[in-house]
Amino acid sequence: MTNSSPIQAKKSRKLTTFLAMAVLGLSLVGSPYRSQAVTLNTALNEQVVMVPVVSGGDNVQLETTIFTPPGPGPFPLVVMNHGKALGDPHNQGRDRFVVISREFVKRGYAVVVPMRKGFAESTGEYVEHGCDMIGNGQTQADDLQGVLEYLRTQPWVDKDRIIVAGQSYGGLATIAFGTRSIPGVKGLINFAGGLKMHGAGCDWQDSLVKAFNDFGAKTTLPSIWFYGQNDQHFGPELAARLRDAYVSAGGHAKLVAYGAFKNDAHGMAGSRDGVQIWWPETEKFLKELGMPTEEVVALSDEPQVAATNYASLDNVDAVPYLRDRGRQQYKEFLSKPLPRAFALSSSGAWSWAEDGDDPPSQVLADCQKTSQAPCKLYAVDNAVVWNSDK
Repeated sequence: MTNSSPIQAKKSRKLTTFLAMAVLGLSLVGSPYRSQAVTLNTALNEQVVMVPVVSGGDNVQLETTIFTPPGPGPFPLVVMNHGKALGDPHNQGRDRFVVISREFVKRGYAVVVPMRKGFAESTGEYVEHGCDMIGNGQTQADDLQGVLEYLRTQPWVDKDRIIVAGQSYGGLATIAFGTRSIPGVKGLINFAGGLKMHGAGCDWQDSLVKAFNDFGAKTTLPSIWFYGQNDQHFGPELAARLRDAYVSAGGHAKLVAYGAFKNDAHGMAGSRDGVQIWWPETEKFLKELGMPTEEVVALSDEPQVAATNYASLDNVDAVPYLRDRGRQQYKEFLSKPLPRAFALSSSGAWSWAEDGDDPPSQVLADCQKTSQAPCKLYAVDNAVVWNSDK
């Protein structure tokens, strides 16, 4: 992008990011700094692998993030499914769901986050069926089924204790997947599931209701759903319609309709502050299924970046390298709630983020996309962490 406008939020779980391009037409091919922006969470034993899957008759490899507790397993398993950002799915970044993953790893679970066909670095092409929500859900569930079939062959997976979850489009895929009989799957978790059609000449809301009715008639799996009062995609009235259609057809669903969450409840699952909403109800749900809920892994607090004495947080003029647009955006960053982070480079590129899985890692990755000079963190939460000597 240019310095004149922010990019859209890249993740369908809410993580608001903004960045500036220092040089128009800049190519990242061969940039020596891009890989440095990708940091794996060692506390969660994070790995990124390409999982071989047969989906819809295609042989594809799905870019997949895996978090595990210490030891060889076998571990109970959570498969967490991502949403869809606007634009080309191949341009969508790797989803990690660190907040959710952390809560489950603490309780002895392995968490697997597959990027479906055509998303991020996964091979194949994304297939969409327009306003046919049954088709959309089931096509995405093809990938999910392929991943589960692969995971059930892995010795570190407890094949008899599996939970499938998803957010936004991943929630729709999860509920569609519930119509399939995969051994060991005990229940489903739906975080604001659905697919919103932008600019489509169809009634996508009625199509979603029809799809949930169809899925409810074909599943025996219990599920728990989370939809917030100020969800900008699927509001309370639509969430209630989806639940009623699902349950009236024979599906088993508990709808947790909670109040307003920050600026948009659609991103609740990706926020640290959302844990207090979804975990207590999820804990009850898991106990009913005979799944573990006690903390068995001692995880230290999330790593904190050390504050420096470079400048006071609100001293906009002290921030190095920024042009006028960047300084305006730094002021905007200062108005945002925690967690948040701001990064920049000597080329004048910058990025800021609020909420989401990991704002510091996200801003470094986004800033690096527009800079051949290395990006560094300037501020995290309420502290300046910039060190001009590094």
